[in-house]
Amino acid sequence: MLANNNISREYQYWRPRLLLSMIVGYAAFYLTRKSVNFVLPAMQTDLALDKGDIGLLGTLFYLSYGVSKFAAGIWHDRRGDNWFMGVGLLATGVLNILFAFGGSLSALLIIWTLNGFFQGFGWPPCARILTHWYSRNERGFWWGCWNTSINLGGAAVPLLSALMALWFGWQAALLVPGFIGIVIGLWLCRKLRGTPEEQGLPAVGYWRQDPLEIRQLQQSPVMPLWEMFARTILKNRMIWLLAVSYVLVYLIRIALNDWGNIWLAESHGVNLLSANATVMLFELGGLCGALFAGWGSDLLFRGQRAPMILLFALGLFVSVAALWLSPVHHYALLAMCFFTTGFFVFGPQMLIGLAAVECSHKQAAGTVTGFLGLFAYLGAALAGWPLSQVITDYGWSGMFVLLTIAAALIGFLLMPLLIAGLSWQDRSHNATETAHTLPQDNSG
Repeated sequence: MLANNNISREYQYWRPRLLLSMIVGYAAFYLTRKSVNFVLPAMQTDLALDKGDIGLLGTLFYLSYGVSKFAAGIWHDRRGDNWFMGVGLLATGVLNILFAFGGSLSALLIIWTLNGFFQGFGWPPCARILTHWYSRNERGFWWGCWNTSINLGGAAVPLLSALMALWFGWQAALLVPGFIGIVIGLWLCRKLRGTPEEQGLPAVGYWRQDPLEIRQLQQSPVMPLWEMFARTILKNRMIWLLAVSYVLVYLIRIALNDWGNIWLAESHGVNLLSANATVMLFELGGLCGALFAGWGSDLLFRGQRAPMILLFALGLFVSVAALWLSPVHHYALLAMCFFTTGFFVFGPQMLIGLAAVECSHKQAAGTVTGFLGLFAYLGAALAGWPLSQVITDYGWSGMFVLLTIAAALIGFLLMPLLIAGLSWQDRSHNATETAHTLPQDNSG
């Protein structure tokens, strides 16, 4: 066993490097995932696509992604292949290039559905690393830092896509992210690692002497995959509450992300570059929101996620309603509303996954977040073809009424988590007292 100083040195070496690799890699996934969304107005004109076609493209992508994310989570929890994330990113890059040359709607649908499948390879390695290399009393901060990858990629792709489409045509907006995905995918295959134990290190909870982390380890005995899935996920009431609320969070997030630039163009006469720049503020707001949500839940609520989620749910309701009711053609107010909505939607989006990991089996990080992914991307799929029918029948006001109701329901659904959080606080106090009686492992 390594000496204490060597253990600390190894942890301090790997943790920032793994975080950087995950941020760069997952941001690149967002380039290959969202590249099509920000050239849809141009594609709609060139390929004579209607809103139903665009909605079907999104629905098939998100359904494929959700199923893949769940299956990949189970696979990676058991195998832990270091190359898994990199290979998935490389495949999405190739599919972006193929999509740029798709000549028919059927070809575009097949290629983009396959892209959704390989997009599912991105999250499970991140969930496993974040769960095993960073401890409970600090994980909100580290998870929030990782979550910025979503917003960095999401903020980069609107301007990149708009500029490429403006200068070279919409196909270039897919080719460039595709080549970036291939290069970073190859780089990523060499950068990620397994758990600390696989590197010859003690579990992070023992290294940091974190009583809540140690408690979760002690309550996570080795068990068969199906038993672990059934006992710690399917029979866990908190997981189901989080899963249903995820449907609504992703409905709001994806609706504004995928339809926002078309809404701005059609309802407010904003050009493609300006519309994408406004949607980029949605991602920048999300970056700030995720960081604040993770830091706040660690510092203000001692690792409890429920109070922060509920505060963000209230802010989300207000900001969605403000976006809907803002004065027509008031561009600065619209931009501010996009920023605040992104701030409040990405807090629950990040914390719900984190809360699920922390109330499940320690070895099931990819599985439980993959299970939530089924619900998340059901919500995302609802923001595709079904939402396009709402827009067609009831106009953009119909969409915003639906999103406002969804924001209100999130708070009601997650109210039981606050009660569970208060109970958890009592158990945390007991766990802290127990930790003081644990024998110190001076050998590391």
